[in-house]
Amino acid sequence: MAKTASTEGKTVTVRQTGSPLRRKADQRATLIGLGLNRIGRESTLVDNPSVRGMIAKVAHMVAVVDEKA
Repeated sequence: MAKTASTEGKTVTVRQTGSPLRRKADQRATLIGLGLNRIGRESTLVDNPSVRGMIAKVAHMVAVVDEKA
């Protein structure tokens, strides 16, 4: 059985740096999926390919603050 990121303890912390105003609805929904809804908020998430894809989709509105292995 393959190890999952949650058992390995890998996390990534992201901070919202941009406003979702005048953005497409799917980008706003992605921010909500990341647990962000206001500039300056931070969210710590499990580091896996789906979360990395979400970060890449809204890279212009978020910044990766910390990565823990």
